[in-house]
Amino acid sequence: MIPWPLAELLPHAGDMILIDQVLSYDEEQIHTRVTVKPGGLFNRPDGSLPAWVGIELMAQSVAAYAGCRARRKGEAVELGFLLGTRKFECNVEHFPAGAELVIHGLRSLEDDNGMGVFECHLTGDGIRASARLNVFRPPQAANYLEESKDETP
Repeated sequence: MIPWPLAELLPHAGDMILIDQVLSYDEEQIHTRVTVKPGGLFNRPDGSLPAWVGIELMAQSVAAYAGCRARRKGEAVELGFLLGTRKFECNVEHFPAGAELVIHGLRSLEDDNGMGVFECHLTGDGIRASARLNVFRPPQAANYLEESKDETP
């Protein structure tokens, strides 16, 4: 059981939090769950989610992983960035309304500069998706964003 609410683990708010629950995590991986609910920001008219939203579900799971690690250490949850994905594959075009999806993110690389790579899998009844996510969580992200803003012409 994870002692923190999702809203305290993710730098997202309101309707942008797409995952429902952290099932488990440790130093190397996380398992999360979501039930596809109609009426969300990305839902199709029939209530389903396009398969490409699976990338965001994976990314939020990775963000929850970072949030769990930060909370366990007594640190603030920092902003991170999805830089890209490789080899996204999915056997369906959409996730139907009511489908329960489990996301597994496994850390395969992380360096001291905040760069990371995660192998992610999303599964449900007859649903299989996978991708490799490249992420970046700069130390002191707020300062990083301020520096970037100052450099904009």
